[in-house]
Amino acid sequence: MAMLPLFLFLVSLCLFNANGACCFEDNNMFNLQLLQKKQQLGTQSCLLPESRIEKGALVLEMKERGHCSEKKIDRKRRLEQLMLDDLHVRSLQNRIRKMVPSHNAEAVKTQVPLVSGINLQTLNYIVTMGLGSQNMTVIIDTGSDLTWVQCEPCMSCYNQEGPVFKPSTSSSYQSVPCNSSTCQSLQLATGNTGGCGNSNTSTCNYVVNYGDGSHTNGELGVEHLRFGGISVSNFVFGCGRNNKGLFGGVSGLMGLGRSYLSLISQTNATFGGVFSYCLPTTEIGTSGSLVMGNESSVFKNVTPIAYTRMVPNPQLSNFYILNLTGIDVGGVALQVPSFGNSGMLIDSGTVISRLPQSVYRALKAEFLKQFSGFPAAPGFSILDTCFNLTGYEEVSIPAISMQFEDNAMLNVDVSGIFYMAKDDASQVCLALSSLSDEYDTAIIGNFQQRNQRVVYDTKQFKVGFAAEPCNFA
Repeated sequence: MAMLPLFLFLVSLCLFNANGACCFEDNNMFNLQLLQKKQQLGTQSCLLPESRIEKGALVLEMKERGHCSEKKIDRKRRLEQLMLDDLHVRSLQNRIRKMVPSHNAEAVKTQVPLVSGINLQTLNYIVTMGLGSQNMTVIIDTGSDLTWVQCEPCMSCYNQEGPVFKPSTSSSYQSVPCNSSTCQSLQLATGNTGGCGNSNTSTCNYVVNYGDGSHTNGELGVEHLRFGGISVSNFVFGCGRNNKGLFGGVSGLMGLGRSYLSLISQTNATFGGVFSYCLPTTEIGTSGSLVMGNESSVFKNVTPIAYTRMVPNPQLSNFYILNLTGIDVGGVALQVPSFGNSGMLIDSGTVISRLPQSVYRALKAEFLKQFSGFPAAPGFSILDTCFNLTGYEEVSIPAISMQFEDNAMLNVDVSGIFYMAKDDASQVCLALSSLSDEYDTAIIGNFQQRNQRVVYDTKQFKVGFAAEPCNFA
């Protein structure tokens, strides 16, 4: 593999604010004093994410979940969120194990805001979409297929910010009947039970169970989907009447997977099976974008987009699987026998990346070799490589790069290398973790995708990366 010159990013340590944000300036400088001033400002309120049409593309601003809420998240809750992310990964691995035998016309383009969801008590990212005449705030998840929202009448629903979807007030809403091909093929798309079964109703039911105990079930419905000024008719989604779990205060989930029921497949005729996103950090005021369709002119990347092919796997056809070929730490290539046995899954719904045990051990050893002389700190949830950096204003940390087939490189942004577990910088952790089983499927989480334009082209079966400051303007 190509060798990068040995170098270290020079950064200044900073503390997290009430939103879990770590402020940074130009040239990868973390500024502690600036962050402290921002903390004194308190939590800022904001309007719902905006959208616009730019150069033929619909732009959706995207933030981490809950960025616009005034609720505060305490440290215990954020610790729980990391643990729940571990359960999310277990759920993905369980789904994979079930699926894998053991050992046109010119597309429309649109871009919408994407924002952080920390204040809605989740560590993923959200966008606002329109269903009928209502706006719904949903988690973007490339590891799921069915898009669903909470619906009235709701038998059992978790608390969300804003009203739940009301089918009775929409003249364009229709239930999906049992005898439809959509209902008959439901299980193929969701990997879970559904359909009509022994139900006395003629409406198609769905059930999705997640590995952490979360679930959603209700009826399949059809509605007009809106992104900015663009409307898509006959969009099939889950109208959840019984929902419980770790979804924070959002309306539901947007499935960006590859099955025929995913949003990408259903809008293929409109957007051409291409989408991309840029995930911002959790700094107050930052936001990214979700672009539906292929319109590179709206990207703000400072490097060319480098593509790698999707690894074909009939048993994992709903997921985005890439071939990881190498990892550099501070310009030093890791020496391991293999970087994966079944490819690496890229997932916007996972927070912390998981590496094969042998790869993580090599990465950890090289990182500690280069980042030496600092006192160790206890591990934090799933993170086991932590430091006590109290009293330091600046430290140099090694750069981390992931290389994929076709020489595509994901250079992890400086904001995706360290996780600050405490406000006093006494527990600063390497933001990567090991798989519990060497033969599980590795995952690239959203923490390591920050400040990157990640492009998914389902027509040409490729995924691209380019460094981009994820600031929606």
